[in-house]
Amino acid sequence: MSAASVPQPRTAARGDEDEKAAAPGGRRSLAAALFLGAAGAAVVLLASGQTWSRGTVGIGGGSVPLTATGGDVTGLPTALAIVGLAALVAVFAVRRAGRFLVAGLLTLSGAGAATAALLGAGDSAALDERAAVTTSDSAARVAELTHTAWPYVTAAGGVLLLLAGLLALRYGRAWPAMSGRYERGTGPRGARKGPAPVDPDRPEDLWKALDRGEDPTTI
Repeated sequence: MSAASVPQPRTAARGDEDEKAAAPGGRRSLAAALFLGAAGAAVVLLASGQTWSRGTVGIGGGSVPLTATGGDVTGLPTALAIVGLAALVAVFAVRRAGRFLVAGLLTLSGAGAATAALLGAGDSAALDERAAVTTSDSAARVAELTHTAWPYVTAAGGVLLLLAGLLALRYGRAWPAMSGRYERGTGPRGARKGPAPVDPDRPEDLWKALDRGEDPTTI
């Protein structure tokens, strides 16, 4: 036995131990990212449909109440939530550099949704536009403007998406891929099983052997 052959089994064993030690952390980060991403997208989509601002406009000696939803103020959080949700699913369909890029897209989607919601929290443009339409006066402006907490709830949902993306960037390389089960047994840890033996009395077995490029008469 040569001295160079001794460290090899130990190195492999140490790699197995490191992989086993990292597995629980990978599973926890995967569960956390799925929860945060799904919850964040749901919160953004729900909160963006709620009333973000209220006001009134004077018309005919009285006042007319006006309201604006998050979608009226800005459609960016909703669009980015959908992109983030798609990226969360796509994380498991790609590997290596592709997974890193998709995780980055998830992170940016969350950050963009949160930023857009915060910028729209004090916006009055949507209600001013409604005031102009209601009064048929392009110079009309909303009065008694108030804002609700829904923009900040939307921003919180964006932060959840952002956290899911950061988890994917940090731990995504240890997560499984959708196609992993089709490659089981083909890697260094498993031997690929050969084709089933051909039964010469079964015509379907003979056809399968021919499809694989084998000569059924020699099997």
